[in-house]
Amino acid sequence: MKLAAFLCLAALSAANAAAEGYGFLCCNMRTDGSWISDINYADSGKTMLPAGTPLSMDGYGKHRVLLTINGRRQAIGNDYSRNMSLDAFAKRYIVEQDPLIKLKSYPKRIQEAIGSARLVRGMNREQVLMAVGYPVYDENPLIESKTWHYWLSSFEGFDAIFDENGVLTAIEARPEVRRKVVAE
Repeated sequence: MKLAAFLCLAALSAANAAAEGYGFLCCNMRTDGSWISDINYADSGKTMLPAGTPLSMDGYGKHRVLLTINGRRQAIGNDYSRNMSLDAFAKRYIVEQDPLIKLKSYPKRIQEAIGSARLVRGMNREQVLMAVGYPVYDENPLIESKTWHYWLSSFEGFDAIFDENGVLTAIEARPEVRRKVVAE
């Protein structure tokens, strides 16, 4: 029921945004209401903006991409990916094609994991990105790497491990972090 409501709301918002020429958020990102950091910490008080959220890009600031989401000004901060150009950074997070189109084609188990910002073994790289966002560039400069390192907070990290075909085979984390990021 929760997944159906998520997909329905996102699809309606996406249809309206597409008609106006906006882009979409590539992946699940967390916001405090005005700031979205590329590290995507799951701090208390933050809410999740789901993959496929319609947006308009309003320009650039210092180390940030300026957006309007649901009529509200937001910025995606390039806090930990500064070795990447701001334009390339923006293209990671703002996509032209609605990710919900692909999301609907995935198996239900994968859809539910992405909808809850969690990972399951068997996901491909694109599905991992939709679920938990990009790993920060400064720690993960090669997106083709076997291991992507993520942070839930300053002290809670986890690794997504891929095989040679780009399939998620393991999630390495302390037990308390695993409970937060793995959909069993």
